[in-house]
Amino acid sequence: MSPAETTEFLCRGCAEVISREELTKKLSAGRPLRVKLGVDPTAPDIHFGHTVGLQKLRQFQDLGHEGILIIGDFTAMIGDPSGRSATRPQLTHDEVLANARTYQEQAFKVLDQAKTEVVFNGGWFQKMTFTDVIRLNSRVTLQQMLQREDFRERMDKAQPIRAHEVQYPIMQGWDSVVIKADVELGGTDQLFNIMVGRDLQKEERQEPQVAMMLPILEGLDGRQKMSKSLGNAIGVSEAPGEMFGKVMSISDELMARWYDQLLGRELCKEKHPMAAKKELARALVERFHSAAEAGHALEEFAKRFSGRDLENAELPTFAPAASPVDVITAGVEAYAQCFGQSRSRGDVRRLVGQGSVQWRGEKVTDPKAVLDFSGAGILRLDKTRAVRVGGDEG
Repeated sequence: MSPAETTEFLCRGCAEVISREELTKKLSAGRPLRVKLGVDPTAPDIHFGHTVGLQKLRQFQDLGHEGILIIGDFTAMIGDPSGRSATRPQLTHDEVLANARTYQEQAFKVLDQAKTEVVFNGGWFQKMTFTDVIRLNSRVTLQQMLQREDFRERMDKAQPIRAHEVQYPIMQGWDSVVIKADVELGGTDQLFNIMVGRDLQKEERQEPQVAMMLPILEGLDGRQKMSKSLGNAIGVSEAPGEMFGKVMSISDELMARWYDQLLGRELCKEKHPMAAKKELARALVERFHSAAEAGHALEEFAKRFSGRDLENAELPTFAPAASPVDVITAGVEAYAQCFGQSRSRGDVRRLVGQGSVQWRGEKVTDPKAVLDFSGAGILRLDKTRAVRVGGDEG
């Protein structure tokens, strides 16, 4: 491909690029570009939302460019304030390093390990003296930092902004200077941070990095950004059957966006939604596990929900906190315990009203119904999830 064609290819799926002309110019130089993606290991697992950036980095790698994965062992101790309405809880360095080990393992489910340079930003921040920090801070103004939309909103609502949070974009920007990044990838919420990097590079007489902004992947609820803390995420290391079932639970509207952001292709509008969703689920399980496990997950799903043979299906075991218990409480507990999802009582009440909830094969339509879990049975929560109560026997 020509540099212009390569630019067109690499910009597919991006929400914004600053700028395409700069990227084409860099590609025309005929050298491998240094493409940066930073991750803060604030939790031990990577979910589908993280893979949007990883996939774009892999595209660069497949074209012969250098993938620089920055593990933010120092920035993670601050916590990125982007899109946050409150200060993040601070982690210790040991907690961050423990998370970083699993982050790297899971990132290589997408990236080419042989073509990835992994660097920890503690490698340079740990060596800085307080004088160095003061000098770095002097390069930006407080007015610049307070232009951030999330900071302005917190000020308008009289919510505190801690001084250490203002350091975050400066530190992320300095990462780009240290590694001499040609391109930085990030979600649309990272634009401010990446632009700070461009400014700092200009001051250091480096050619500023191209900012490639990627869309934010919505979680299972179809409304909010995918986040484990919101209970709407799918981890890349989740069991194949669980991963398949969670994908099958998303709305048809969200499915179309996931096709674009996770598979990089359009949803075939002529295909039946159920068939299209199975294709999406199978492709994602195969990507993070294997073709054989994806096939098995599809068979199990068909056995559970198409063939209605729940008795012989592989189901998670639910241990209710109390019995008897009302159906709403049981549903909320089952989603959290077996699927790691935070469902409100209102969510479960709607499922009951729709006739989706069943206990031992019988629909439960009364939201005040009390379920007796003293014996074994299967509790069906919705069209894609069911749990086994009372051990392995059905």
